[in-house]
Amino acid sequence: MSIIGQELQVVVFGLGEERFALPVTDVREILDHRPAFRMPDAPAWLLGLTDVRGTSVPMIDLRVRLGLGAAETTLATRVLVVETPVADAAPLVLGLVVDRVLDVSRFGADAVEPSPDLGGRWRSGHVEAILRREDGFVALLDLTRIFANDDADLFGGDVAPGTLAA
Repeated sequence: MSIIGQELQVVVFGLGEERFALPVTDVREILDHRPAFRMPDAPAWLLGLTDVRGTSVPMIDLRVRLGLGAAETTLATRVLVVETPVADAAPLVLGLVVDRVLDVSRFGADAVEPSPDLGGRWRSGHVEAILRREDGFVALLDLTRIFANDDADLFGGDVAPGTLAA
């Protein structure tokens, strides 16, 4: 289902100078940054596990996952606890480390545009839409696409590579 031309409410966050967003329906909660329990042989973007209300949640450095490079943790660094659908399984819960959370915004249907081929520092396939506002653009990320080609054993072993639900 395309979100182009639909009204959206999103959580807007920063990674470096760029602004990104996720639908509020995907974000469970926003937490202060916390250290993760590092996992052996994990990729650089998988920081480890963190406890969220009694559940072990994989913590992802979203900057590194998107190819933007790691950054130092600051007082503004936050963890977005998100859910993303997985084909034939329970939703995947992840903790996404972001530089800062900026706001929760509503975008009218006329402000939601298709994503052009961005090239540059992140894959345009990771961007579902571009959100236009007075002070510039916000890239709406598609978590399913970002994690679609990762090894099944990183996410519990029940998911074949490329089978996250759309």
